Amino acid sequence: MTARAARADTRPSPRKRAGNGAARWNDADEIGLDALVGHAGYAVRRFQIWIFQDFIKTLGDVDIRPTQYSVLTVIGANPGLSQMAVAKRLGIERARLVHLLDSLEQRKLVKRIKSKQDRRSHALHLTGPGETALAKFKRLAIEHERHVEEKIGKANRERLLQILAGFT
Repeated sequence: MTARAARADTRPSPRKRAGNGAARWNDADEIGLDALVGHAGYAVRRFQIWIFQDFIKTLGDVDIRPTQYSVLTVIGANPGLSQMAVAKRLGIERARLVHLLDSLEQRKLVKRIKSKQDRRSHALHLTGPGETALAKFKRLAIEHERHVEEKIGKANRERLLQILAGFT
């Protein structure tokens, strides 16, 4: 490109100089990722962010977060599980699960019943309203999964689930 053509090019530069001489990027897509491009962990994390954002948007009207949905689903499928069993199965710290269960209990979705086998622990059950709510959450989660399929394609979604099955 000649100097004259370069001056005639009126496209905005993706970089502008800040007052301190440092380059400031206007468009995040123009920022190079270097070795991150080949890192599975980076790609999985970026996909997870997209997944969570879509889940929260799709289920926003019912005010349910991904972890809450997971806890409700496991309790619904396994009534009477202990808090420790749920925490271990889902990989949630016990202290965090206690806080999460407190909020679900306040919403009258979950109830804790003292265990007959171990009085130090509680058996977890969905309440009647919790069962009704979970059915609605599952319908919305199916819609969310359709969004995932639209984003990456049906075959890729199925393959992704096969790849990740070893981690669930």
